[in-house]
Amino acid sequence: MQNKKTNESIKDNSFRFNKQFGQNFISDGNLLSAIVSDAGVTEIDNVLEIGAGAGALTQKLSEKAKKVVSFEIDNNLKPILSETLAGCNNVELIFENALETSMEKIEKLFNGEKFKVVANLPYYITTPLIFKFLEETDKVSSITVMVQKEVAERLASKPSTDEYGTITPLCNYHAIVSIKRNVGRQMFRPVPNVDSAIVHFQIDRTRFDCLNYENLKKIVHSAFSMRRKTLLNNLNSAGFNKEKVEKILASLSLSPSIRGEALTTAQFIELSNLLK
Repeated sequence: MQNKKTNESIKDNSFRFNKQFGQNFISDGNLLSAIVSDAGVTEIDNVLEIGAGAGALTQKLSEKAKKVVSFEIDNNLKPILSETLAGCNNVELIFENALETSMEKIEKLFNGEKFKVVANLPYYITTPLIFKFLEETDKVSSITVMVQKEVAERLASKPSTDEYGTITPLCNYHAIVSIKRNVGRQMFRPVPNVDSAIVHFQIDRTRFDCLNYENLKKIVHSAFSMRRKTLLNNLNSAGFNKEKVEKILASLSLSPSIRGEALTTAQFIELSNLLK
């Protein structure tokens, strides 16, 4: 089921897709509805959409949500969005770069209330944008994003796998991360060179007792700085005392030859709490 109104508006306005902004629009109505469903949007929810595009997903969100605030970086989409979102009275459009907008300003858009983030993200801003909402606010209840399939697999991977890396335990600290569905490249216009997946972050920071998040970040980044080196050597290279690290690893029943990729999020947090 194609969204005819969106497709016609793109054609009528002679819109040209901008590679600079990583624009790949979805027009399949069934997929758009699935994204809204995966995000768990209801009539009591505020939704922040990153990248309005031609407004197809924005329309679907407006049908379910209490309020939708949608950021769009491309001013050339203004005439299209004025057509596709006509009658969507609960939608507020902001033509700014969401990545460069302060969290204080974003929170004020919802009067300090909780909100859900939903986005079909340009691949080049995936990681910084996800961490912006994981690290800079406690007002986000969930994040549901369309990302490159390989990135999705890293976000939701398990220890001791090739996909498991720096972003995995850090995301897992903030949220329960799950892949909702895979999406073939043919579902986008223009067709990208990679497949995608919808990833859902259910925010829950009560599962772990982390004493110092900045210390946790330093340890995790150090642990994966050179994947072939042991965790002990990587942490020593990052300035942590080798003997102290070795004693702490022993107290956690971890081998001195263990690599960072073998640690769970809980083990990284235990290590962080002990290694100040």
